Amino acid sequence: MASRKARLVLMKIFSLFSVVRGYNIPVIALAQYLSAIFILDTKRRALDILLDGHLFIIVLASSISIASGYIINNFYDAQKDLINRPKKSMLDRLVSQGTKLQVYFALNFIAVALAFVVSWRAVIFFCTYIFLIWFYSHKLKKYPLIGNLTAALLAVLPFFGILLYVTKYNEGTYFMSERVGTIFAHATFLYMLILTRELIKDLENLAGDMAANYKTIPVMFGEKVAKRIIAALIFLTIIPVYLLIEVYDVGYMDVYFYTGMLVIIFFLYRLWDASSKTDYLLLHNLVKGLIVAGVFSIVLIDPAVLVHGRQLLV
Repeated sequence: MASRKARLVLMKIFSLFSVVRGYNIPVIALAQYLSAIFILDTKRRALDILLDGHLFIIVLASSISIASGYIINNFYDAQKDLINRPKKSMLDRLVSQGTKLQVYFALNFIAVALAFVVSWRAVIFFCTYIFLIWFYSHKLKKYPLIGNLTAALLAVLPFFGILLYVTKYNEGTYFMSERVGTIFAHATFLYMLILTRELIKDLENLAGDMAANYKTIPVMFGEKVAKRIIAALIFLTIIPVYLLIEVYDVGYMDVYFYTGMLVIIFFLYRLWDASSKTDYLLLHNLVKGLIVAGVFSIVLIDPAVLVHGRQLLV
């Protein structure tokens, strides 16, 4: 009997882990740390940054806010997920909707409480971020393009959250122009890829979106129009890539961008022939792989920062 209860508890924990997509959050936290070390705070050694309490709190609050966002998104998507992801949906439903809401509010409270430790600006940032996630899940995601644009924005906002921390160590004209310019170019490139992924997901989840009356671009305008928009977004990624390679100093990371262009060419080739859920899942994973590879490639900007830090001219 005790064994059965223990097994049920473990299944519910695993279910909640599936709901918050715990496999994604560590990647986002890693991206925040790498951005701080290699792009925004290059005056100090990596170890000094890793041991900084305020940065840890910002990354932790970001992770908790993202986890709560996944919960509220899952709460509103329960109907369409039964069609689009039946196996995952059955696992997610081991935790009741009421429990999900309780965990959602608890996580939001913890995130805001942590932000108070950092500064009032951090409190405003996380309160706004939490509200935007809820508003997106409740309203905006049902509208074509607006929902996609908002989802991509919410995915990149945590990277701007670390600006609350690094500015106190990086004052001066060089930082404001060079470092912030670099992070904006990176964020723009990431935004384009995430927006592309969101549109691919709409193609992948077409059946469920139609059943749930979600007015996505494929539902409203058809697959061909969605593919044209995706192709246009892919071509637009050339602009931030050019800036990062030719204008800003990204060190050896240009290898990633050149390789990424080859992946994008293959992506476009497969896009026009894609028609099934399996085809769109492959394209989704290609973009997701490109995003994750980009996170780890941040180290290539200047590996020496790990040991010595890099003194910027101010």
